Amino acid sequence: MAPRAPRDFATMLDELLAEHGREPDRAHLVSVDHLSVAEELHSGRIRFSEDMIEAAYRTFADRGPAKPEAKAVEPEPSVDPDDIARELDLGKRAKPKELDRLRRDFAFRNHPDRVPEHLRARAIIRMQVANMLIDDAKRGRFRRKKA
Repeated sequence: MAPRAPRDFATMLDELLAEHGREPDRAHLVSVDHLSVAEELHSGRIRFSEDMIEAAYRTFADRGPAKPEAKAVEPEPSVDPDDIARELDLGKRAKPKELDRLRRDFAFRNHPDRVPEHLRARAIIRMQVANMLIDDAKRGRFRRKKA
């Protein structure tokens, strides 16, 4: 068998489509003579004025993409153990099953995989502190001070 001449990818796709009885789409094969386009642009026959450019810019700017609404910036969650203890409200939960539920709920809201990327390092610390506090509460060592 004689070796085939190298083929380009588009030709191979056309052959595959023809084998399956489909006509290849030739709309993407519009020929453009880039040299003649560049020559036309540099010839000076096409003229632009600053007013034309500004008017086109204003038209585009007026109908341009919708600008996103400003969102309220939320403060970053605290990593202070006292703040996390208040958030967990450990003083009211004494049973181990309730503490397990509290751990799952906290993880659901604060797990590093569930927060935006810029808050992940902070979320790791928050989870570590919360787990430590809950473990201490399970051992009976956590005593919340009455405020």
